[in-house]
Amino acid sequence: MAADHTHGHHDDDDHGLAHVASIRVLVATGGTLLLLTLVTVLATRIDFGAPINLGIAMAIAVLKATLVVLFFMHLKYDRLFHTVVFVSAILAASLFVGFTLMDTNQYQHTNIWNPDKPPSAPYGPRPTTG
Repeated sequence: MAADHTHGHHDDDDHGLAHVASIRVLVATGGTLLLLTLVTVLATRIDFGAPINLGIAMAIAVLKATLVVLFFMHLKYDRLFHTVVFVSAILAASLFVGFTLMDTNQYQHTNIWNPDKPPSAPYGPRPTTG
């Protein structure tokens, strides 16, 4: 049974909130994501030191996530409030990750990077087996 549009009936699919991105925008966004993936792979071949390498990788990842959210998830065409919520969430996550990374030097020496030669205990007696 077809819906009768002459008497004020509306299909559920036609709610007026959808935005259709052009093929050009989608292809350009996809190409940019592929290019940024290539930049990420090439950046791993250059050693700037662990903190800078991590910063570069995180910056590229945030840029790629932003492109996906803006164009593939249509945030660019949505209300400003939703953009503010998204940007606030990204900033909050960046703060949490940033503060976590700021104190990694305090406990980095306790990580056992070579299981065959563990570091000596920083204080106290060595654990005994048995």
